Amino acid sequence: MNDAFKALSDPTRRRILELLADRDLSAGEIAEYFDISKPSISHHLNTLKAAGLVLDERKGQNIIYSLNMTVFQDLIKWFFDFQQ
Repeated sequence: MNDAFKALSDPTRRRILELLADRDLSAGEIAEYFDISKPSISHHLNTLKAAGLVLDERKGQNIIYSLNMTVFQDLIKWFFDFQQ
């Protein structure tokens, strides 16, 4: 869970997650929303993947990224348990 919190600490990664909440996207589609290099986007996606927050699936020549809701559910459960 520490990796998830670390990944969530960056505003670019949070924005990527917001985009993926709307629909699954390729790295190129995600990059269109930012004014940073594609290697930087790739680094952010790898960090999100390592934290388990996003999943990737190869479709033809593209890799499509989507949210991993299981990890978000675990984070929400932790927050609720923390309150009690």
